[in-house]
Amino acid sequence: MSPHTTSSPQLLDAPNQERTHWLELPPHRSSIKVARRSIGARLSAWRLPGDLCADAVLLVSELATNAVRHTLSARILCGIGLVTEQCLRLEVHDHDRTDRALPRCEPCPDDESGRGLLIVEAIADSWGVDRSRLTGGNAVWAHLTA
Repeated sequence: MSPHTTSSPQLLDAPNQERTHWLELPPHRSSIKVARRSIGARLSAWRLPGDLCADAVLLVSELATNAVRHTLSARILCGIGLVTEQCLRLEVHDHDRTDRALPRCEPCPDDESGRGLLIVEAIADSWGVDRSRLTGGNAVWAHLTA
């Protein structure tokens, strides 16, 4: 599975703190629920369309789940920012420094997992993976527009 890459500014460079929201979480499964709730609350406060909010929460959940399940991270960082009034950027940073490519996953119909990046690819306008300036690991990002 190849990410759709675009050259886009990093969320970290956003100068307006009211247009960004970051969470630092332990690499535990319970952190996924915390990320969903926190990101959802921020999106509601920004008064964005409901469908955009639901998609953003789903994408953050999938990306954070991958960071928790597939890396040996000391912490994960989840961020969201308003690029424009109709465009969001989501990022999840981990500590995986192995330079492994994202695995190609083709789950069987009865598999209970393995569809995270397929969901990201289907919902996001673009997505990709960069080296994180915050953790030295991966920064998996996605853009969504209303």
